[in-house]
Amino acid sequence: MHLDYEVAKPSDSDDIVRLLASVFSESEPPAVAMALSFRDMEQFLQLVVPRVLLYELTAISRSTDTGQLTGVLLTDDFASPPALDLSQINSNFLPILSMLEILDEQFRRGKSVSPGEYLHLYMLGVNGQFAGRGIGKGLVKAAVDIGRRKGYRMALTEATGRVSQHIFRTSGFADRFSVSYQDFVYENKVVFASIREHERAILMDRSLA
Repeated sequence: MHLDYEVAKPSDSDDIVRLLASVFSESEPPAVAMALSFRDMEQFLQLVVPRVLLYELTAISRSTDTGQLTGVLLTDDFASPPALDLSQINSNFLPILSMLEILDEQFRRGKSVSPGEYLHLYMLGVNGQFAGRGIGKGLVKAAVDIGRRKGYRMALTEATGRVSQHIFRTSGFADRFSVSYQDFVYENKVVFASIREHERAILMDRSLA
């Protein structure tokens, strides 16, 4: 199977929403712990994806034979993420967003974060039919190359599972900050207590120089 890696276009939005909604509702640790369904993820992504694609930073992969979307890595500018109306999404997203914000706040501390400097990679998803073919790592490389061409000097991600953490580490990212699933408390509840196979969410970064 041959793959094309390219910058996602607005016309790719529906395919991206379907792929990520499927992957994340089935296997992303915090989403599964919060019982977010395909429809919950779809509603969230329909708000997020069209705005993210306007940055022209998101990498996708497609089969050259069939044109089928095989993977995606949503990417935006860490200094200016798209606005999100929290009233339009399932409230079970809120603990996840809170945990990610804790990681992001630690990263921002002591830094001047300006647009055009920090490439923000998140929501890496690969179509299950094509798992084990190196597509995840290929998407990271493609997104990093896109960011480098646009003048970004650093890349960061919040990786929430062991597979994505391994992919990013082998792509040159280093662990910086983490949140333990067993210790994270949201509104007096250990909301991620059911996550057993994955220990923590990790913010990781690398230089693009």
